[in-house]
Amino acid sequence: MSARDDDVVFEVTPHVLLKAYACGVFPMAESVDDPGLFWVEPDNRGLIPLDSFHIPKSLKKTIRQGRFEVRINTAFRAVMEACAEPAPGRQETWINQRILSLYGDLFDMGHCHSVECWQDDRLVGGLYGVSLGAAFFGESMFSRVPDASKVALVHLVARLNKGGYQLLDTQFTTDHLEKFGAISIPKDQYQVLLETALLKPADFHSLGGATSDCILQLASQTS
Repeated sequence: MSARDDDVVFEVTPHVLLKAYACGVFPMAESVDDPGLFWVEPDNRGLIPLDSFHIPKSLKKTIRQGRFEVRINTAFRAVMEACAEPAPGRQETWINQRILSLYGDLFDMGHCHSVECWQDDRLVGGLYGVSLGAAFFGESMFSRVPDASKVALVHLVARLNKGGYQLLDTQFTTDHLEKFGAISIPKDQYQVLLETALLKPADFHSLGGATSDCILQLASQTS
């Protein structure tokens, strides 16, 4: 289910955006050149259960090798712009200038976060998403080197678990996300989980800037 914002009378502001997320709705754009947005409410919603997150064995090895320095919220705009770059299997992006501006405002308000993987002081992978109550809405991720976005996802899950989050929304499921335990549930079931999570407090910064120990522990415990 979706509808363009051309037909609505109110301006889409960061506060309107947060209210939309609280209702289970999120925006997208047709293309980077299209200034409009349309609202999406999938009939089946993707999520990763935080208590049954799966790390593939090969990725555990990568994590133990410490190939990446993981930083939090140090290059939010750069992460969004990297997510908008063409990639194998995705030549066009839905992240237009309006999306960049709105989510940049949410970042300034403390409701958006980035998890970044760095090598030799170069941003090589990461992800960003929206935080509201004890729900985290994953928006997009990117990799410039193998496994960078995967390591960022593992760091995200460790941080959400440590911070008391109850819901990791992936919007849709993909073959890639299913390797980590992602599932798809009907909209009505999702709404119940969302409403519960929104009523709970959570702290994205509970780990501070250092996540290595928690990540290694998660990698050793997860099947």
